[in-house]
This record gives sequence, C-alpha cells and structure tokens, in this order.
Amino acid sequence: MKTIVSRIAWLWILPVVLVAWEVSTRAAQAVYFPPPSVILARLHELWFSGPAAHVFLTDEAAHHLLPSLGRLVAGWAGACLVAIAAGIALGRSAVLCDVFSPLIHFFRSVPPPLLIPIFMTMTGIGTPLQLTAIVFGVSWPVLLNSLDGARYVDRQYLETCEVFGISRFRRLTRVILPAASPKIFAGLRISVALALIMMILSEFIGSTEGIGYRMLVAQSELDVPTMWTAIVLLGILGFVLNAAFLRFERHVLTWHRGARKTD
Repeated sequence: MKTIVSRIAWLWILPVVLVAWEVSTRAAQAVYFPPPSVILARLHELWFSGPAAHVFLTDEAAHHLLPSLGRLVAGWAGACLVAIAAGIALGRSAVLCDVFSPLIHFFRSVPPPLLIPIFMTMTGIGTPLQLTAIVFGVSWPVLLNSLDGARYVDRQYLETCEVFGISRFRRLTRVILPAASPKIFAGLRISVALALIMMILSEFIGSTEGIGYRMLVAQSELDVPTMWTAIVLLGILGFVLNAAFLRFERHVLTWHRGARKTD
C-alpha cells in the first residue's frame, strides 16, 4: 500500500512542479532561469537526437556523456574494491586500526575538491586526473563503513567458526562479509553521489571532454539553456544511478531485511 501511495504521489508531484516552474519563469522573464520547456527542448536537441550509430545520442553527447560515464564507473568501482578490502583488513585487526586510524581521519577531513590542483601536478590533465579525484573522493565513506562493519561482527558467530574449525577464508566470505554488508552498502550508496560530484569538478580543470567541460564551455559562451541542460542531465543521471543501486542493494540484502522482520 505504501509503495502504491508513493507512486501516485510521484505521478502528480512532478507535473505540478514543472507547471509551477514554467509559469513562474515565464512570468519573471529572468535571463538566467529559462522555462523547463526551453531546457527540455535544448536537452533533446543537444544530447538525445542523434543518429542511429549512437542509438539516440548526438555526436556531442557521445563525445561528452559517454567518457564521463566511463570515468565515473571505473573510478567508483576501483575505489570501492580497494576501500572494502582495506576496511575489512583494518576492521579485523586492532593493531592495524590503531596505527592507520589517525591517517584515515586526517585525510578524510580534507575536502577532495581542494586537492584537485595537487592531483593535477602529480598526474597531469585528462583522464588520470579525473580518475584520481574520483577515487580519492569515493574511498573514505566506503572505507570507514567497511571498517566499522567488520569490527563489530557478532562475537558468537566468530566463536562458532572457531569451534567447528572453519577456515579463515570461509570465515571471511561466509560470516564477516555478510555481517558487514549492510554498513558497506550504506557507504557505497553515499559514494555514488560523491563520485558524480568529483567527476564534474575534475572535468572543470584541464579537460577537453565530459559533461563538466561542456557546461564550462556553455558558461563561457553565456549559453544559459545549455548550462541548464547539463544540470538537468546530472540530476537525471544521479536519480537513475541511485535507483539502480537501491534495486541492487535490495536484491543482495534480501536476507538482512528478512532477519530484521523476524526479530
């Protein structure tokens, strides 16, 4: 019932917001706030009216959107794999956790956008810079949640493994990772939004392609509708990525929701 109500609310809230936006912007006639009809028309023209070779993407969209998505996925996936492995290792070793904890809390407190100029001196411009920025921004929430989840595994599970002589590898894959997975997925969900933010910010500096670069060019040309198409495109992209991740999370953690209902 709750799902049905939320879907009905979505069906009427979106048109109401768009109509209110359209009416208010046309009444105000503000140069920097075009109506949504103008933005959507420009969005379709610029990004989604392409030849059959690119399915429905324009040449410009294929040149800017696809590289951004590729860097986003590659940087996010690589950072998450390394952060989960490091977090599990630190969470299961009190000595390692005590040694590296000050460094972790120091570096995670540094705003990632401030380090982009430093990354540029280390990697140069282009894809290496953008991947480095995404990896650094994404790693910390995943690392901290993985560490926290691995540290507080129920002691009874581990003692049972010891009694039955379960190997360390099976203990890791059958007990520690499943027990820590709810917190790991919480960090992964936060990291998706951070990866999107770092992707755009890194494309503002020393890039020749990408959504952020295209937005920067539109700003220099005072092309306000194109600037808004980039903003809307990023909002749509963030919504789609979050929805896809939530669906994947529900599928993987079905056992966890069932356990909570039983409790």
